[in-house]
Amino acid sequence: MYVNDILITGNNQDAINEILAQLNKRFMMKHLGQANEFLDIKIDHGSNQYFLSQQKYAQHILQQANVTNCNPLANPTSTKLPATFKEDPVLNNPAIYHRTTGSLQYLTLARPDIAYSVNLLFKHMHNPLPQHFYLLKRLLKYIKGTLAYGIPITKTNLFLKSFSDADWAGDPISRKSTTGYCSFLGETIISWTVKKQHTVSRSSTESEYRALAALTSEYYLD
Repeated sequence: MYVNDILITGNNQDAINEILAQLNKRFMMKHLGQANEFLDIKIDHGSNQYFLSQQKYAQHILQQANVTNCNPLANPTSTKLPATFKEDPVLNNPAIYHRTTGSLQYLTLARPDIAYSVNLLFKHMHNPLPQHFYLLKRLLKYIKGTLAYGIPITKTNLFLKSFSDADWAGDPISRKSTTGYCSFLGETIISWTVKKQHTVSRSSTESEYRALAALTSEYYLD
């Protein structure tokens, strides 16, 4: 449920009908039938799977940033920055940087592949520099070439498996590491997170353990 939009799903149609009947007694509601789109997330139906994507929303971001005609790239970020940066007449504007990066955060709902890159951009919202404008444009070029990417939800086993990693002392100023982890239920990804660790890790092993602890606590707390 988000504000006044409600999505009800399940494998028991009688239970769903009962919930709808109870809600209709208390609230004025409109039943829109089978969900094909919810909060800018497109839901494609298959025989044994669903596919969640945000292609239309991603295209809107590219249009706002005026990069719809850019050449696509195969990688969302860069591990080695160039010596000089070519100024972009649109993106080299802090206001545009703030708005575009904020929009990209919502895009990560169905695009876990850009979560790290968006997190990297968010670290510099207060004072974006030329290298950050460069990284933003690079990410937008990657999105241009991967508009059809999304999350497949397939009928599979209920075996839970998770992966965690850490970028030790990745922040050159604070020396804090970045935690990253994701979890799959069967073959379907169900959660993912990229965030800076709260304290400085004194070794790569310590940063890895912190990432693993954060991942483990997510399920114990839930």
